[in-house]
Amino acid sequence: MREPEYDFLIVGAGLYGAVFAHEAHKKGKKCLVIDKREHLGGNTYCEDVDGINVHKYGAHIFHTNDKAIWDYVNSFVPFNRYTNSPLGNYKGELYNLPFNMNTFRQLWGISTPDEAKAIIAEQTQEYKGRVPSNLEEQALTLAGRDIYEKLIKGYTEKQWGRKATELPAFIIKRLPLRFTYDNNYFNDDYQGIPIGGYNKLTEGLLEGIECRTNVDFFKDRKNLESLAEQVVFTGKIDEYFDYRHGKLEYRSLHFEHTTLDQDNYQGNAVVNYTEATIPYTRIIEHKHFEFGKQKTTVITKEYPLEASSENEPYYPINDAKNTDLFNTYKKMADQETTTIFGGRLAEYRYYDMHQVIGAALAKTRKILS
Repeated sequence: MREPEYDFLIVGAGLYGAVFAHEAHKKGKKCLVIDKREHLGGNTYCEDVDGINVHKYGAHIFHTNDKAIWDYVNSFVPFNRYTNSPLGNYKGELYNLPFNMNTFRQLWGISTPDEAKAIIAEQTQEYKGRVPSNLEEQALTLAGRDIYEKLIKGYTEKQWGRKATELPAFIIKRLPLRFTYDNNYFNDDYQGIPIGGYNKLTEGLLEGIECRTNVDFFKDRKNLESLAEQVVFTGKIDEYFDYRHGKLEYRSLHFEHTTLDQDNYQGNAVVNYTEATIPYTRIIEHKHFEFGKQKTTVITKEYPLEASSENEPYYPINDAKNTDLFNTYKKMADQETTTIFGGRLAEYRYYDMHQVIGAALAKTRKILS
């Protein structure tokens, strides 16, 4: 039996795998990073189209309150000052998101916080004291009929592929209602986009580390596992265990990218389409993430759909059934002595980018200390 060539085989070249590899490499560990896609970077990968960094797998907007993580990513590539201020399009009318005084003015023609609070209080009055049994009741309890019907219902039902009355209430734990004229979607202290795109971040993290693309771990598993002392697995935890107890469910997305011979299509990076009759949930115009001045523009329509073997899993469906199934696989993972599980798919949870980085850093500190 041959001796392993590497300390770590890292399966998946997304953020979690790249951060883990970088930190291990700094400690003098020899790493091999593999990915079944033809490129590195996972879902943060950007494709250059006419000088525009197109977020190929959906918009990625970095935001965090953790200065250490902000400084960490900026040590690889400087981030710009992009502020996420999306719009909601309902039957051709535009509303600022998140829900703030601009939104309330657009909905009701009012101008003061007291007026807005009075309308919301009136619309939520009939739900006071009730324990919401589904997402619709939860949203009506928090925001009232107008906001729910125009800006929540259609978008949410498209996103999850289910009626709002069939979705659990916990999906909307709270709704941020801001009684200020502030269109900044995030409350975090730090926010931006890497100047030159996310590939710059990936390149910085993986500098000096051996990487192989177009490598499917499951097609050559035994040989690949023999290359390293330990495996860092960032793929689907149920697939790792050959779906022994069944498949975990996900929502997926289909992206329709279009290059347009005009310099500005919608005037904003993100516009959500909140009515149910429009099949896509939002249109992304990528050049606005980096304040681009190109003569052309690229837009992406996002269509939500059920995940299958033909598409990528994006959003775990954390209902009771899937949570129980994940916990079964988690117990199996805890028994593994040579495999480390980490990231969105391996942990079956939705992570923002700063959370992925934080989780990978915490794991490397624990293992490499």
